[in-house]
Amino acid sequence: MSGRVKVVGGGLAGCEAAWQLALRGVDVDLHEMRPERSTEAHQTQDLAELVCSNSFRSAEHTAAVGLLKDELRSVGSLIMREADRHRVPAGGSLAVDREGFAAGVTAAIETAPHIRLVRGEVTELPEGLTILASGPLTSSSLAQSLFGLFGEEYLYFYDAIAPIVVADSIDFDTAWRASRYDKGGDDYINCPLDEAQYNSLIDEVLAAEKVETKSFERCVHFEGCLPIEEMARRGRKTLSFGPLKPVGLRDPNTGHRAHAVVQLRQDDREARLFNMVGFQTKMTYPEQRRIFRMIPGLEKAEFVRLGSLHRNTFIDSPKLLRPSLQTRAREDLYLAGQLIGVEGYLESTSMGWLAGVNVARRLAGQEPLSPPATTSLGSLLGYVTDENRTNFQPINANYGLFPPLPGRTRKGRERRLKQAERALAEMEPFSAHATADVAEAVPG
Repeated sequence: MSGRVKVVGGGLAGCEAAWQLALRGVDVDLHEMRPERSTEAHQTQDLAELVCSNSFRSAEHTAAVGLLKDELRSVGSLIMREADRHRVPAGGSLAVDREGFAAGVTAAIETAPHIRLVRGEVTELPEGLTILASGPLTSSSLAQSLFGLFGEEYLYFYDAIAPIVVADSIDFDTAWRASRYDKGGDDYINCPLDEAQYNSLIDEVLAAEKVETKSFERCVHFEGCLPIEEMARRGRKTLSFGPLKPVGLRDPNTGHRAHAVVQLRQDDREARLFNMVGFQTKMTYPEQRRIFRMIPGLEKAEFVRLGSLHRNTFIDSPKLLRPSLQTRAREDLYLAGQLIGVEGYLESTSMGWLAGVNVARRLAGQEPLSPPATTSLGSLLGYVTDENRTNFQPINANYGLFPPLPGRTRKGRERRLKQAERALAEMEPFSAHATADVAEAVPG
C-alpha cells in the first residue's frame, strides 16, 4: 500500500489512528511536540498521557460509554487494550494506572512496524494526507493555521483538573474504604462531612481566590467537568447532590450516612496515589491546600498535583466535517479526537479509530466506513457531523444520541440495556467488515 500518512498529535486519538493505519500496512509519521514543547496540562513526554482523571468512566452497559468500551474492543482498539491491561480498582468504572497506561501505549507505538514517531512541534498544517488529532490543547500556531483554512471563529471552553493526594497522608481514623452500594468493594476512599463541615467547605470554596480568566477569553465550562466553585455557585446543595452525594455509603465510625462524602479514586496500580473525585478547580494553589485540608481525613494531605485550569479548543464540526471525518475544505485532511467536539477519553479514541480506518480505506480505493447509528460510535459520529446542528457544544457518549427503539419500552435501565443489546448486535457485522483488511500482526 503506497503513501505515507502524517498523524499530528500523540494523544489517545492520534495514537489510535496511527495504530489502525499500521495494522493495515500503511506507513505513518506520528508527530508529537512533547518534550520539545509541552502544554500547561501535560507533565511527561509519554504518548497518550491522561492529563485529567485516570478514569475511563462506567464499564457497565447502562451507560453509553460502557457500551463504547465493548465496541472499541470489538474493532481492535489499542487504547482499550492498554486500558484493560493497566486497570486499577474503581468499582463499576474502568480506571487505569496513569503512568503504566501511557508507558504501555508509548511502547506499542515505538515498536510497531510502519510507525515512525517524530518528536517536535508542527506549526502549520502539513501537506498531503494528514490526520489532525492535536487535541484540545492544540498549540496557538497550529490553531492559527486551521483558522486560516476554515475562515471561521473557533469555539472553546475551559477544562479543570482535580488534585491528587498521597494515600499515606490520609487519616484512616476518619476516612474509610468503600464503593457506593458496595459496587467494587473498597475501591474508593471516603471522607465524611457533617452538615456544618459541608457548609464551611462551601463557604470557603466560594470565597477562595481564583485564577483569573484573561479578559479576551470567553470562559465556557464543559458541563461534565465543572470546577467545584462553579457547581457551588449554582446552589449550596449542588455538590451534595453531585460528586459529594452520600447515597450508597455508610460511615463505619458512626453507623450512619454522612451529610456529604468526598471520594478519592485510586490513580496508580500500587494504590499510592488517589485523586479527588469531582474536585477539578481553578482556585489558586495556596487556597487549594488550605481549603482541601479542611476536609475530615485530609487534614495532613500531601498533594502531588493540585487542580488547575486550561483552555480546550474545539471546532464547529457539523459545519466543517464530513461523516468520513474529512474536512470539507480539504479532502486530504481528516480531523479526530477532542478537537472535533467529542468529550471524553474513549469518545476521542473512537474518532481516532475511525479516522485511521477511513484513511487506510481511501489509500486502498475503498469507500469510507460509517458505524451503525444505533451504536455508541455511530451516534457520536452522527452528532458531530450533522449539518443541521446549530449551537454546537462538546458532548460525551450518551443514550440520548441514539435513535429510538421500535415499539414501547420502559424508561431507564431497561431501555438502556435494550439499546445496548441492539447496538452490539448491529456492531458485530460492522466490526467484522471493519477489521477484514487487518492483514499484519503488530507486536502486542
